[in-house]
Amino acid sequence: MPFARGHFMNFKALAAFAALAGATALVTGAETPVDKSAYSLTNRTPAAQLRELTTDRPDLTESPYTVDAGWWQLEMDLASFTDTRDTLDGANTKTTSLSYANVNIKVGLTNNIDLQTVFSTYTVERDTDYVAGTHDKLSGFGDITSRLKINFWGNDGGKTAFGLMPFIKWPTNQHHLGNHSVEGGLIVPLAVSLPAGWDMGVMTEFDVVRNPVDDGYRVDWVNSITFGHDIAGNLGGYVELASVLTKGPDIATFDCGLTYGIGKNVQVDCGANIGLTGAADDLNVFAGLSVRF
Repeated sequence: MPFARGHFMNFKALAAFAALAGATALVTGAETPVDKSAYSLTNRTPAAQLRELTTDRPDLTESPYTVDAGWWQLEMDLASFTDTRDTLDGANTKTTSLSYANVNIKVGLTNNIDLQTVFSTYTVERDTDYVAGTHDKLSGFGDITSRLKINFWGNDGGKTAFGLMPFIKWPTNQHHLGNHSVEGGLIVPLAVSLPAGWDMGVMTEFDVVRNPVDDGYRVDWVNSITFGHDIAGNLGGYVELASVLTKGPDIATFDCGLTYGIGKNVQVDCGANIGLTGAADDLNVFAGLSVRF
């Protein structure tokens, strides 16, 4: 693995690569799509004209493709486990969390716009400080995030697809499982079909988040790139690099996983995100389900 823990220099090139990929997409353009502009939330897209099922999971890179007008899509972690150990500056703490039903509910408003509601149904978090000899346990409901995805091209054909996704996080968490601030941002996803059956996704994201140091706000810059390919039949796999540039220590992960399609409207998945820098979670493993209806 060429990226050593704590060394972040190579990940800063991820942003430049994302910009280059975006410029390439602008040059290549897209094929003329099928006209489905007449369909809406109340005038459902016929099943025969549905595009291939695409999801914003299991990788961290969001998809530019939207849910067809009038259709719903449920994407969720059945379970997600995270383990983190912090030994920086004399600390010796361990944090584990187990989340059930991290849900993203989508509905297609038009052929190129969908509305998404994201929330964590139940999380159990355990914190152990070996220096202080303390143990804490938190559990409950998480925050709710509202997202609007707008696809500009590529929804129904072409070698590239591009979108924008503004979002707002509402502080609904229980028992201090998050901060108590409204936060938001903008996600910019791009998908590119590559030769030999490979697909590439590139995402850049700007998060306006509460800064706990001075109680103000800061902007974190998130970048990721993912490559996917069919393995056998309906089984596919992906590998991904993701990074977060923030005012504190930078975060980087290597991610990988599998997807399996069941019919046209169901997909199951599993994966792992592995921390590459000291500020990243050491390990996150999960299994999930996506259903269109």
